[in-house]
Amino acid sequence: MSFSVYLSGEIHTEWREEIERGAEAAGLDIEFTAPVTDHPASDAAGDHLGENGSSFWRDHQSAKINAIRTRTLIEKADVVVVRFGDKYKQWNAAFDAGYCAALGTPYVTLHDADIVHPLKEVDAEAKAWCQTTDQVVETLRYVLTA
Repeated sequence: MSFSVYLSGEIHTEWREEIERGAEAAGLDIEFTAPVTDHPASDAAGDHLGENGSSFWRDHQSAKINAIRTRTLIEKADVVVVRFGDKYKQWNAAFDAGYCAALGTPYVTLHDADIVHPLKEVDAEAKAWCQTTDQVVETLRYVLTA
């Protein structure tokens, strides 16, 4: 079986690469996709559309451009992994999880135990809560090979 897995969320650590390496080592047939993880490039995604008088409108414009990629890839995904880091509040990751729930796309959350409470609604809809990238890989291995 082959899967498309969208890796959503936190962009400041190497968690995506850890999952990709683990899946490759396990011989899993997975196509991984992700949002733009270059933070300055993501923030500037809409700059080509013209100057804005405030940071709100710059962010608004870029968010819409980024949403073309994000929504398209989530809609094509068989499963989504949503990573919440401990350093920043990832409202975009929570939004992606909600979008998955609305679409009926299964998703797995990846975060530490110390943020279980603020993510209780997000985790309630998730098919699994993982605390490590190894747990994500094992979940994907089971789904693809069981």
